[in-house]
Amino acid sequence: MKRFFDICISSFGLLLFSPILCVVAFGVFRKLGSPILFRQTRPGKDGKPFKMIKFRTMLNAVDDSGHPLPDEKRMSSFGRFLRSTSLDELPGLWNVLKGDMSLVGPRPLLMEYLPLYSDEQARRHEISPGITGWAQVNGRNALSWEEKFKLDVWYVDNRSLLLDIKIIFLTVKKVFIKEGISADNHVTMPEFKGSKSNEN
Repeated sequence: MKRFFDICISSFGLLLFSPILCVVAFGVFRKLGSPILFRQTRPGKDGKPFKMIKFRTMLNAVDDSGHPLPDEKRMSSFGRFLRSTSLDELPGLWNVLKGDMSLVGPRPLLMEYLPLYSDEQARRHEISPGITGWAQVNGRNALSWEEKFKLDVWYVDNRSLLLDIKIIFLTVKKVFIKEGISADNHVTMPEFKGSKSNEN
């Protein structure tokens, strides 16, 4: 039932938002250049890698040595607007339609984080990752990693279609009030250092 719901909503969303997708794509090309889409390998269900796509929000700025500048210096005002409105996430509907992701589920993080999770935290990969999730409507980037993972695992244990619908509506509300966009004035979440060393 969840997969059927994902297919219906993602298909409808891609059609409904196609004019917005075109406008944002043009804006990214004009203000940030190419590529328009940001592609990165992320862990899906059971940790299986897939290519997640989003609209690019950062400039390709580098230092004298050719290394990318810090996120804060590469983030433009246009990129901040895309993130604050979650417009950068719209291409992810294609990931949902393909089956790489779900509309609702734990957000897919970086592949290099996989060995750092505790056994309990790793349970977030028992289901498909989502464009939005229980952690996103309960604090988003304002949460600590530990708080976020606890909410992710709670969702794994309590997921239902009704809960998914509730999370989608709450997500729309969060986007409009722009709550929890960043953590302690960071452009992105601080790097996850892992918590296995704290386990007995």
